Amino acid sequence: MSDMDWLTLRQLRAVTEIARHGTIASAAKALGLTGPAVTLTLKQIESALGLPLFDRTAHGMRLTDAGEAVRNTAAEVERSIFRLSDTINEVKGLGTGAVHVGVVSTAKYYAPALVVGFKHEHPMIDVRLTVGNRQEVVQALTDFDVDCAIMGRPPKTVPVEAAVFGDHPLIMIASPAHRLAGQIDLSRNELSGETLLVREPGSGTRTSMEIYLGDLLADPSIHFVEFGSNETIKQAVIAGLGIAFLSAHTVAVEIAAGRLVALDMEGLPIRRQWFVVRRGDKSVSPGARAFLQFVVHAGTQFLPHFPKLYEEASGE
Repeated sequence: MSDMDWLTLRQLRAVTEIARHGTIASAAKALGLTGPAVTLTLKQIESALGLPLFDRTAHGMRLTDAGEAVRNTAAEVERSIFRLSDTINEVKGLGTGAVHVGVVSTAKYYAPALVVGFKHEHPMIDVRLTVGNRQEVVQALTDFDVDCAIMGRPPKTVPVEAAVFGDHPLIMIASPAHRLAGQIDLSRNELSGETLLVREPGSGTRTSMEIYLGDLLADPSIHFVEFGSNETIKQAVIAGLGIAFLSAHTVAVEIAAGRLVALDMEGLPIRRQWFVVRRGDKSVSPGARAFLQFVVHAGTQFLPHFPKLYEEASGE
């Protein structure tokens, strides 16, 4: 028997909670145990392994390399238990389970409606959403932290299987009072002298904008102001701070209400697509399989539609 054969799920969860909360007291509260009980559990694990799992610092308890290894193993065990539970329930015909979905921030405007539609068909399957920018969602896929992800462009750094489920138009928006609002067939050169409100590096929208602008990125008369969220950008554009390049799906409500307008600019809208993505080397739980199938077959009905944008772009 190795030193680790006796490790229990309870002990692994103790390490996970200490790492999450940074203190024994907070971890004990989360676990429903006393502080001394959690301290004893940690001492037993560290004694068996012959290595400290945490550094005790003024800012709380921080994982050592050995601690990181134990926490990662604990996460793998938890995922295996969830998959086992889903499989058993599927065999029993209970239709229960869980799915953890990564969602890029641009998709958060329709993702809740999509989940509601899914829950109507699968009320016993729990859905957890984790929202982040593209870089963060790709990292979640890389770390096996999510079962699948909704994003605008499948990553090339992770072995994935991807399926298209809808159009994803990208547009330039402005306040209705902006000088460019209402003009027709604008050239990209009209952006000279403008203030362009942009997402942070790592955002898929930022990458698409940079590709669209091309040489204009070096135009010294264009002032770029960076924001960390679509919501802040929308409010800044409405207030007249500048214009912005965003997904049409993030501004559907504001355009319909007349608070924002889509500029009629050459090369826009850019027609991208929405994908639901999963790791090709990760087993699929029944809950995740049901969600993937739902998104592929019904996802498009939860997307805002902008037929007028496409008519203008095609010259109809």
